[in-house]
Amino acid sequence: MEKPKDIPLNPGVYLYKDKGGRIIYVGKARNLKKRVSSYFRPDDQLTAKTRAMMSHAVSIEFLTTSTEKEALLLEASLIKKHRPHYNIVLRDDKQYILFRIAVKNPFPRLEVVRKVKKDGAHYYGPFTSSQAARETWKALHTVFPLRRCNDRAMKNRVRPCLYHHIGLCLAPCSGNVSQEEYFSVIQKVELLLAGKSRELIENITQKMEEASEKLEFEEAAKLRDQRIAIEKTIEKQGVVFHNGADMDVMGLCSRGDGLALAVLFVRGGQVIDKATFFWAGLIMEDANELLLGFLTQFYSQDKDIPPRIVLPWALTAESEMPKGSENQEQSENTENPVLENPALIGALGADYALHEHEEDLEGIASVLSEWRGANVRIVAARTKDDYKLVEIAKTNARETVYKRSDLGMDERLAVLFKVQEPVRRIECVDVSHTSGVATKVGLVVYQDGKPHKSDYRVWNMENTHGDDYLALAQWAKRRAEHGAPWPHLLLIDGGRGQVNTVHASFQEYFATQHIRDSQSFDLEEGQLPFTLAGIAKARDEQGHADRRAGNLADRIFLPNRSNPLPFKEGSHELLFLQSIRDATHDFAIGRHRQARNKQSLDMQLLHLPHVGQETAKLLWEHFKSLEDMKKASIDDLMKLPKVGRKKAEQLWESLQKL
Repeated sequence: MEKPKDIPLNPGVYLYKDKGGRIIYVGKARNLKKRVSSYFRPDDQLTAKTRAMMSHAVSIEFLTTSTEKEALLLEASLIKKHRPHYNIVLRDDKQYILFRIAVKNPFPRLEVVRKVKKDGAHYYGPFTSSQAARETWKALHTVFPLRRCNDRAMKNRVRPCLYHHIGLCLAPCSGNVSQEEYFSVIQKVELLLAGKSRELIENITQKMEEASEKLEFEEAAKLRDQRIAIEKTIEKQGVVFHNGADMDVMGLCSRGDGLALAVLFVRGGQVIDKATFFWAGLIMEDANELLLGFLTQFYSQDKDIPPRIVLPWALTAESEMPKGSENQEQSENTENPVLENPALIGALGADYALHEHEEDLEGIASVLSEWRGANVRIVAARTKDDYKLVEIAKTNARETVYKRSDLGMDERLAVLFKVQEPVRRIECVDVSHTSGVATKVGLVVYQDGKPHKSDYRVWNMENTHGDDYLALAQWAKRRAEHGAPWPHLLLIDGGRGQVNTVHASFQEYFATQHIRDSQSFDLEEGQLPFTLAGIAKARDEQGHADRRAGNLADRIFLPNRSNPLPFKEGSHELLFLQSIRDATHDFAIGRHRQARNKQSLDMQLLHLPHVGQETAKLLWEHFKSLEDMKKASIDDLMKLPKVGRKKAEQLWESLQKL
């Protein structure tokens, strides 16, 4: 697409369209000419998504506005309406649950609502689960006797309802409680909802002691019971820090097929809830645009907006690694926030793009402040508590990737085995023999979750004398010699010992032969071109394998690791691997039984007159069973190599004796 000649200098929105006239991208700018011109830089200074978008764009339209705020609102509206292919589109438009207390009402009640209105009421939340919010609502009413009826019902009521008679309502409808006394209960509810539970408990304890000193033992007992009930209600709440902060904290996690984002809702210093989202097809290079698009679309006038929104990193030209983060311990799954952010390592190619983000954040913060009616700050994580919350959010984002309903088994296994490539091809191996006789190693192959029977194999393992470890070691060498295609996961029916034996055999072979197949694996020392694991039965109290029917607690082992992987008992991933192991077990046993039966039948043939080793081999090569041999005529037998009429007649007579 050629750069347009006439581009307005005003703030506004620009719309890229494809050859079919469809809107494929919507953007906003404080200065349209400056922003649109940035799309016509060299390709190496653009993100992959921007390059793809520009390759499909054939025209551009402009909608100018009076202010940047208007452009921001117009952009959000157009994205929600048209859902352009190259925009970050938030597909979760649901309103979260909030608690509302209309403090202007003489006797307010605790309501569950989904929208914030500028009506002077106090709002607490948000909560993503309506069921959890309503359970909390019920729990609060068992502790604090607030009215439950609506305003109309209260005006028409002439006598207290049943809730008053069982001690769960103060009955303001019939004048049984003063406004001052009722609001003292409301204040306690607000302290609890605001996360100031410690202050509330101290307040109740003080009043309980005062009532006791005045010999008002009945009142003291009520306060004591109320304190106990409150402590039980809040005992599962985890306080992150004690400064009573209200904020939303964001964390990002990437997988090969997209980006996941989690938002923690922190109110009164407590993480009260979370929300998680996933966008397929995005990479970390798109993270800055994702954060900006999310801020624009997630918050609205009727949502609870906190005074502080914490991002995992700064989206400004002066971005640096946050102080103190270098010394923080990182788990093996924790990505470096700087390395995750391509803006911080120059992937965008120009400082201008960074200044764009800085301007965007200023505009978004200004709009959110206007909606909230107070200042809203959008900042990067700075303090130790910020980093702690960002890591919690990132962990929740990672769990979102893992628990996605549309995530295939190949990706789920990749998460659990901590590998980059989806686990699409799985080979599973099992050894079968009877007291060392007719030892077979069966191999079953699953491709994209389904059996690939054309690749099933069976190996005859001679001179192993019933030693499964020796059979697996010899098999591993022969499998390595066979070469590609390699599996993504090689699963052994066995525990630590079997896995380590196979691993050592493969390592020895690759170290001595320096195998490089057509897939050009660049193997480091000791590395295999696939993930090796073992699946073993769980152990009972005596340490024996638990082979009871319906047992779901199998364990997954990796080479040179003593503890099994944390596969959840009965999880879809473990059940899938168990089904592959069971299929392999049945296949290996079946082939072993065939070999054993053939040996038994060979013995029967060899006991017949005129049948030796060579003749028995000829018969098995041309007939599938002894029954077919008995049914064969003399003419049929004469068709065998080196068998004349006399020999055929002798064979026919011998076979009839079976």
